[in-house]
Amino acid sequence: MRVDLIDKKPSGPIGALWEGTKAIAAGFATTLQHLFRKPITEEYPEFKRQLPSRTRARIILTRDPDGGERCVACYLCSAACPVSCISMQSAERDDGRRYAAWFRINFARCIYCGLCEEACPTSAIQLTPMFETCERDILKLVYEKQDLLVDHGGKDPDYNFYKHAGVVTAVGRKGEHIGEDKPVNIRSNMP
Repeated sequence: MRVDLIDKKPSGPIGALWEGTKAIAAGFATTLQHLFRKPITEEYPEFKRQLPSRTRARIILTRDPDGGERCVACYLCSAACPVSCISMQSAERDDGRRYAAWFRINFARCIYCGLCEEACPTSAIQLTPMFETCERDILKLVYEKQDLLVDHGGKDPDYNFYKHAGVVTAVGRKGEHIGEDKPVNIRSNMP
């Protein structure tokens, strides 16, 4: 049986001393490698790095091509938010469409995870690459609907939820079903 002495590691206090010396030498080698390089310093306010296009940061509320609000106050975004920073109140217009009477987001709590954007069925909530939301007063980080609404369609400017879904917006009398078949009364067919 042949034993290779090269593969054999020293054990005991001498082995620990050898391993520690190798670790310190590796650390000093890394330090010496970077010691003589030119430092890379980016002056932040003057120089802003180009962020990737899929960067998730500040939330905006977008409008549809007709200029109306896309948000239908379905509460899916606030339900999907893991830190509960989104709150809203729904209301209904005269034509039967729902909208958010008020919409509030607390950017002091927001973790920019993008779950609200993914949960939104109307593409009303979209995340932008703008990440500069630093404030001395924490209450200035609570944004209302008028602060979040933008005058463009965001990432998909031609998308209109009501036209895409084929939703009929005419309101009939109570119990009247406009644009759809009347429900079947199963009791009337019973003997």
